[in-house]
Amino acid sequence: MDALTGLLDGPRARGAFLMRSVLSPPWALRIQDEAPLTLMSVVRGDAWVVPGAAPEATGGASAVRLLPGDVAVLRGPDPYTVADDPATAPRVVIHPGQVSATPEGEGLCEAMDLGVRSWGDAPDGPVVLLSGTYRMRGEINQRLLRALPPLVRLPADAWQCSLVPLLEAEVGKDAPGQDVVLDRLLDLLLTAALRAWFARPEATAPGGSGAYGDPVVGRALRLLHDEPARAWTVAGLAAASGVSRAALGRRFTELVGEPPMTYLTGLRLALAADLLREPEATLGAVARRVGYGSPFALSAAFKRVRGVSPRDHRQLGGPAA
Repeated sequence: MDALTGLLDGPRARGAFLMRSVLSPPWALRIQDEAPLTLMSVVRGDAWVVPGAAPEATGGASAVRLLPGDVAVLRGPDPYTVADDPATAPRVVIHPGQVSATPEGEGLCEAMDLGVRSWGDAPDGPVVLLSGTYRMRGEINQRLLRALPPLVRLPADAWQCSLVPLLEAEVGKDAPGQDVVLDRLLDLLLTAALRAWFARPEATAPGGSGAYGDPVVGRALRLLHDEPARAWTVAGLAAASGVSRAALGRRFTELVGEPPMTYLTGLRLALAADLLREPEATLGAVARRVGYGSPFALSAAFKRVRGVSPRDHRQLGGPAA
């Protein structure tokens, strides 16, 4: 498993929020839903995205324009604005839980409802946006979030992908199992978009990408991924990699971005999070499979690192608090 594969294997949407927005200028949406990650694509018309501070505070200096077919990946929980023009003042604010309101606090959810997963100020408006939001922190690998800038834009002509039209076609359907279909399509679109992004020259390679080519750290990473349940120590991993403990610790941290045992903890807990979604898996069985000596030890580490107990993680379908 290479570093990019390890990162992109993480997204697991559970009841993600997907919406087709139809809008007429002038329009501006202030997004402050605190979601960890959102994908957005322009189906018709165009839009400007201003990450972070409100447009009036920055003069739109950091605004990025989205054209039809472009895909944007927005990393939360910081707010951002989407508008017809960077200078347009927000007329709608999206709060946590995807609750829409005017800047003064008047609710807009019912007033702007246009049907199944459709929302906006005009049924035939000239601008159509497609958005998918991962609402809970545990749905996204934290190492992936750390590897992303606040805003990633993939121009339509920079990659070949038929997933956006497919997702648009499915968003408006109200069929049995539709939420699961949309969750998996969103995961697939995110994976495809980020793989294309990390391949571009302006992208910063995710932590660990270069480490797999290193004769020492690459071997250590493969050992950890091949046997995550083994009772690894830095000394044991260093011996298996053919170097001293100090040399491995220094080089591993330099190339991967964190010490070997910290990396191993994250790997084990990511594996545990997936295993806990299996209905018949007990906490004890999961603990043994990922290298923890007892259910208590796994539960304590899981709560400390991921912010939620294994039990709550399972009951909530995977998301962290």
